[in-house]
Amino acid sequence: MTQRIVIVGGGTAGWMTAAAFARLLPAGMSITLVESDNISTVGVGEATIPHIRYFNQLLGIAEREFIQATQATYKLAIEFVGWGDESSRYMHPFSAFGHDLGGIDFHHHWLCARAALPHLRLDSFSLAAQLAHNGRFAPPPPYADLGYGYAFHVDATRYAILLRRYAEKRRVVRCEGTVDYAEQSADGRLSAVVLESGARIEGDFFVDCSGFRSLLLGQAMKVPFTSWKHWLPCDRAIAMASEPLKTIPSFTRSTATGSGWQWRIPLQERTGNGQVYASDYLTDDEAFEQLYQALNSEPVSEPNLLRFEAGCRAQSWKKNCVAVGLSSGFLEPLESTSIYLIQMAIIKCVEYFPINGEHSLSESAFNQWMSTEYHRVRDFLILHYHLNRRTDSRFWQDCAAMSIPDSLQQKIELFRESACIEQYERGLFAQPSWLAVYLGQGLLPTGFDSRALQSPQAATAAKLDSMASHLQQLAQRAPMHGDVIRRGGLSQEGPAVMSLYGERRG
Repeated sequence: MTQRIVIVGGGTAGWMTAAAFARLLPAGMSITLVESDNISTVGVGEATIPHIRYFNQLLGIAEREFIQATQATYKLAIEFVGWGDESSRYMHPFSAFGHDLGGIDFHHHWLCARAALPHLRLDSFSLAAQLAHNGRFAPPPPYADLGYGYAFHVDATRYAILLRRYAEKRRVVRCEGTVDYAEQSADGRLSAVVLESGARIEGDFFVDCSGFRSLLLGQAMKVPFTSWKHWLPCDRAIAMASEPLKTIPSFTRSTATGSGWQWRIPLQERTGNGQVYASDYLTDDEAFEQLYQALNSEPVSEPNLLRFEAGCRAQSWKKNCVAVGLSSGFLEPLESTSIYLIQMAIIKCVEYFPINGEHSLSESAFNQWMSTEYHRVRDFLILHYHLNRRTDSRFWQDCAAMSIPDSLQQKIELFRESACIEQYERGLFAQPSWLAVYLGQGLLPTGFDSRALQSPQAATAAKLDSMASHLQQLAQRAPMHGDVIRRGGLSQEGPAVMSLYGERRG
């Protein structure tokens, strides 16, 4: 029977795991987290997606407490600059676009009428995108057809500290030290980790949160790493903090550069900046200079160079060892999925946890689930690179010309032909996300649902124009994002929300 859990590594992955296990697993289990003060963590995952709210709610962490502890700001979307061609700009919001008309997906009507609406972009039909464009933030309205999600820009180091306090109050014991090696029994299961000090920590179940080193799953259990560099060639990043922006936006910005892209993540006390690039096309010095020149505020930290390779382990769970976070795989933070993948691994591990020691089917189910998650995110990231129409560098030309996975090629061709979006049974990104990137980067389908032609084009255009105007008016009523943050976060009171949005309009 599983009684002793050992987590190797702290940071966001380790302390998210420890906090969730302490909250959700039976009280009789002991939980030890081994962490070294001498090993720095990778702090690039500071932009999140809405799933983090569920994780915090599961732990019982109030939103205002979270915002204060992590110096968080709200996030409604990601803005992509220069990803289609050099002048393109679009939003990928946490929402759908418009709402179905006559049982037909909204975007078919928009494609049918777009020639009559040259002043309206796709994100004109997303309230979340309109709020982001206007620098505003408000709780989602009570109407499903106007709804949206929201996430946060968060200081990941502060988040780990918050979770550490939470976990240590709930039976988690932190052991300071650096793991030297892991011991295994005759059947290949892990039995203990041995620290450089000579201390030995025994366990029944081990969680590898050791980052890129993958001390347990990769080194001890010999689970191979599958590289996806041929599809995602960026292999380095330079991160640097700068002064906070005077006006704090409610979205993350991703700006394409000659050989990669830059992120900008607005926090309360600082701005997170980074340059992701492919070392085959750009030197470290050139990347630093590009990042420095693009800063919107004065730097407050030294540049931090990170080396990585896109890909994942062949298994995330082997015998009595589960890898969470970078020890399981890495995908660049283009769509802010790093913390999401940590969260999913933790939640599925809790669901399949081998309380009675028997876990062969649980291991298989977990590995299938996490493999699907990684592959779905991988394909969505490849989409951004492959759909570019830039001609300014060999990097982008090579990305546009590269062969892509059959699973992704089929989705692209289906949309190009019919404007239909293939639905996944499982996986993170739903129809609106694919639509945002397809159309945002200039992939216009040659056809669409013919039923959209049954209504006169002028009448459809008038209806869409009215819809966009209404969303713009709602966005203008919302408070400025900076004002919401200065008040410590949003107010969820029903009357206040209804006062903001008024009565529903079709």
